[in-house]
Amino acid sequence: MQHGRVAPPQRTVFIAGLNRLLGAGERLGALAPARFSMGALMEAAARKTGLADFGDPWFERPFEVLLDAVRGEARLNLAGQHSAVLQFNKVLTDRLWAQHWFDRFPEILERPIPRPVVIVGPMRSGTTRLHRLLASDRRFTHMRSFETISPVPRPDFEDVLAGKAEDFRPVLARRIMKVARAANPRTLSIHPTGPFEPEEELGLLVSSMWGMKHDAQWQVPSYSSWCAVEDATPAYRHLANLLRLIGWSQQASPLRPWILKTPQHMLDLPALLNVFPDARLIFTHRDPRSLVGSAASLAWNQTIIYSDHVDPARIGRDWLAKTEQQIERMRAAREGLGPERMIDVQYDDVERDWHGEMERIYRFLDLDMGPAEAKMADYLERSKSLKRHPHVYRLSDFHVSADEVAERFADYVRTFDVPTSGWGEGAQGRAGANATAVPVQRERRRRFG
Repeated sequence: MQHGRVAPPQRTVFIAGLNRLLGAGERLGALAPARFSMGALMEAAARKTGLADFGDPWFERPFEVLLDAVRGEARLNLAGQHSAVLQFNKVLTDRLWAQHWFDRFPEILERPIPRPVVIVGPMRSGTTRLHRLLASDRRFTHMRSFETISPVPRPDFEDVLAGKAEDFRPVLARRIMKVARAANPRTLSIHPTGPFEPEEELGLLVSSMWGMKHDAQWQVPSYSSWCAVEDATPAYRHLANLLRLIGWSQQASPLRPWILKTPQHMLDLPALLNVFPDARLIFTHRDPRSLVGSAASLAWNQTIIYSDHVDPARIGRDWLAKTEQQIERMRAAREGLGPERMIDVQYDDVERDWHGEMERIYRFLDLDMGPAEAKMADYLERSKSLKRHPHVYRLSDFHVSADEVAERFADYVRTFDVPTSGWGEGAQGRAGANATAVPVQRERRRRFG
């Protein structure tokens, strides 16, 4: 056993109790067993809504592969099975209602999405902090957490616009977050949020049954392998249409650029640029040992909710490979981009001098940072109350050696001048027992922005 290795944290007793309750419900016939049939799930959503048009049928291809992987690989417990059915049902009903809104108000699909600012970085590279800093600027449009959970307005939304009803989506988001906190409070320490906090658009890709959200909550390797060789452009087209719907529901000016971010863009940058050809890209970088350890911890803390058969060593190897894949695909996709389209930002530099780094980003965007500066400072102060507990993790919890990570990512560190000295295991930057420094050349920074 590697020195310093300890067992990763376990889930709360809430899930054990929920599994017992669901098991009793199934035995007594009060609850039907979860069914992972694409046809049955789509029929149920159509019956529930009274609608039949799911939009572009491309989503059925990843959906079928995902269902096969859930049935054959995920080894879900009862809570995992029933939550998966609820998730699929919500995605399908959202697709039906989205098409309803597009048909009822065709002008939604005519809304432009000019020059979006897209933050592209590996999972756990500081993309959330940068996204929320930029979202403080009212010259940009951003999604809120309740909108990534429920991107599609409910049927009564015209009454909401007329001031006759309350938008139920923030209420639903609070309920979902409360259940998530009960299932595993660490997940909201790793990624603190609230219904109205700026949030990424990963949920919009999930609407096409696409994206690494599935990898981070279920063990579905065959689905991941299938996605790795598919063109995600149709999923990004649907994402763009959902952004148009969200902008319309916010009554936001279509001339304001969107601020976007999700680690999925590392894998699908060509598809993103197919759909948003004038996007301006902000690439984030962090010591890969922190990336791998933090991503494995996030995936572990989500996967143990849904399955009783999760191996930390497998989680560690999976997220080591996934992080490597994200970086390789990002590097290949940005080869043809000119320097006027992109800027590189280091996690450590934002930690050390957020104001200076944001000024550098605003120069890249040809904007004056002054009007947003106070709001950014307010966000940073408010974020302290959101993140009440630091995210503490160890590579060794997941049977991964820091030396191996340093070796596999050495070229990435050199090329992008990623700071690695003082690397720590957790969010506080504490030095780990098996941390290894990788030499970098700080003078190369200006090559990349």
